[in-house]
Amino acid sequence: MPDGVLLRVAYDGTAFHGWAAQTGTRTVEDVVRGAVLALDPRAGPLRGASRTDAGVHAEGQLVAFDTERDIPARGWVLGLNQHLPDDVAVRAARTVAPGFAPRFANRGKRYRYRVLVDPVRDPIWRTRAWRVSELDRTLLAREAESARGTHDFAAFRSAADERASTERTLTRVEIEPEADERIAAVVVEGNAFLHNMVRILVGTLVDVARGRLEPGAIARALAGRDRRLAGTTAPAHGLVLEHVDVQLPEDAGEPWPR
Repeated sequence: MPDGVLLRVAYDGTAFHGWAAQTGTRTVEDVVRGAVLALDPRAGPLRGASRTDAGVHAEGQLVAFDTERDIPARGWVLGLNQHLPDDVAVRAARTVAPGFAPRFANRGKRYRYRVLVDPVRDPIWRTRAWRVSELDRTLLAREAESARGTHDFAAFRSAADERASTERTLTRVEIEPEADERIAAVVVEGNAFLHNMVRILVGTLVDVARGRLEPGAIARALAGRDRRLAGTTAPAHGLVLEHVDVQLPEDAGEPWPR
């Protein structure tokens, strides 16, 4: 009888063409799948919680698969990391019921987008933050208030997203300071997201805060449901999937490390 394994995976998305497996390109799913097969050639397919785009990073991606190998959580973490490159790591593992799919057990996700406010480029942040020369942080925070709550986010999705339902709930859209005072971090939490939704939302906030759009742009785009009313799509490299909240099965094992 197979067991399920749930992994928490972190990765630097710079050299990946996103999470989802694609022929002829380097993806996180393919790399993690290769490590799993090195430990169990008969393991089932991976079931990821979020399909992050090319260049997007993750600290809390969740990945499940089924296996017939009797390996403890600690063994999966240490064993898989021996077969993973430096830009991907399994940060924790636990047992779950076979067939458990984190995507369908999802209760919410938290993203963090870092904006570096600096007139001069800084190599340290080049793959981790979007650099802009100036930013009115008061305007940024005030504009963010309009995005919180339940709205129709049709204006905040890419043309590739053709889902019929575009209503989503954002429980948190806040601007947080970080240790590097040049960084303005936009933290977004919600129940579900459209394609490029966070990046278009951040791009619109930044466009208002640097004077390229008039204040109230978020509210106008929400009301108009028109992508042309929103701002630029923020670059992928500033975005991190920080956390995925899932409803775990009752018989889920303890994670390692705790």
